[in-house]
Amino acid sequence: MRKISFLCSILLASTGILGAQQLMNKKALNLGTAKQIAAAAEKEAMKNQWTMFITVVDDSGNIVYLERLDDTQLGSFEVSIEKARTAVRFKRPSKVFEDQLNGGRTAVLKIPGAIPVEGGIPLTADGKIIGAIGVSGGTSQQDGQVAQAGATALEAMLKGK
Repeated sequence: MRKISFLCSILLASTGILGAQQLMNKKALNLGTAKQIAAAAEKEAMKNQWTMFITVVDDSGNIVYLERLDDTQLGSFEVSIEKARTAVRFKRPSKVFEDQLNGGRTAVLKIPGAIPVEGGIPLTADGKIIGAIGVSGGTSQQDGQVAQAGATALEAMLKGK
């Protein structure tokens, strides 16, 4: 009986060691990076004289940074957050859902946590989603253009490591 107990202890201990070795390292958004992403998005919005909310969320959909450009309509506050959360929850741009809806697939309106409006884009590092940006205040296409500017800025930051 002692041999079995001893063998079980060894097995459990080695499993714990293997489990710890299997923990992954992942990149995460921090406030400074989120501000740089938002600054690039803001630059694009200002260049076009668009007023918008810009929201950056982490990989859990929690807000890391949120910015409101002067004179932006208040209704865009929640929309920018939900666009970012849609992109991170479903690992795709919110435009995908808008395209499906425009194509007649009204079932997307029933998907919990998915807003079918362009302007939410996942943010990736090393092929993994680390967050998302959501923009609201203009047309869907304008929101998408500004969000893409933020996502492109992150890509440039990662290349310049």
